[in-house]
Amino acid sequence: MGRVDVSDLLNGSWVVVAGDSQARLFVVSLLDLVMDENEMGLIHEDLFKRHSDYHIVVEDIGLRLDFIWSPYVSNLTEVVDGLKRNTTLPDVLVMGSGLWHMLHFTDYVEYGVSLRKLRDSLGRLLPVVNTDGSDVEVGVGVGSDSGRGLHLFWLGMPTLINGLLNTEEKRVKMTSEMCGAYDQELYNSKILRRDGGSFLLLDVEMISSKCGVDCSFDGMHYKDAVYEACVQVMLNALLIESHQKL
Repeated sequence: MGRVDVSDLLNGSWVVVAGDSQARLFVVSLLDLVMDENEMGLIHEDLFKRHSDYHIVVEDIGLRLDFIWSPYVSNLTEVVDGLKRNTTLPDVLVMGSGLWHMLHFTDYVEYGVSLRKLRDSLGRLLPVVNTDGSDVEVGVGVGSDSGRGLHLFWLGMPTLINGLLNTEEKRVKMTSEMCGAYDQELYNSKILRRDGGSFLLLDVEMISSKCGVDCSFDGMHYKDAVYEACVQVMLNALLIESHQKL
C-alpha cells in the first residue's frame, strides 16, 4: 500500500503503539509511509531516544501517533488501564512484549501469567472490531470516533539468531527452546484472535525468518524490510476491517 492510500486510510486517526525496541522500529516504518525523507530526518533524534515515549501529529492528514515505551507485559497492562480512564479510545492499538522478560527474568510461566492479566484488563476496554467488522459502524477511513471500535494488533517477537546476539547473557538465556516456550505461553493465554482473543498477530517471527540471517545485525533487530512488511499486514487488515475500497 503506497503513501496516498495509507494517508487516506489513516486520515484523522489516533494510533497507539506500545512495546520495546521492536515496536519502535515498527513506528519508524509506519511514519515513513506518511512523512517524507526530510520530515523523518527532523524527528529521527527524538524518535530514537532510548527507553522513552514519543508523540507526534502528522498535520497533513490529522494522524496522531503515540509510542509508549513498554518493555514488559505489565507495562502494557498499565497502558490499557490508562486508556480506560480516557473519554475516547485510539482507533488502532499495537502492542508487543517478551524480549526483555526473556532476558531479565527467563521465566515463561510468569510471562504467561502476565499475558492473562493483560487479556483480562483488555476485556473491559471495548468496543472491539470483530474479524468481519460486525457490530461496528464504519465510515470512511479507520475513523477517530471511539464508537467505531478499537483495532487491536499484537507485534510478535522476531526470530532470534543466537550466534549473532551481542552478549553472552543473551546467547545463554535467549535460546530457540526458550523462545518456543514463550511463544507457547502467548498462544495459551488466548490473547490472540486466532485463539479466541482480540489481537490480530503481526507475525514478526515468520517474516524475519524468511528475511534470513543477512537481514539482522545483532540477531534480534532486523532491517527495515521486516518492519515494513509488518506495517503492510496491519494496513491491509485495517482496510478489510474498515470495509474500504481504494
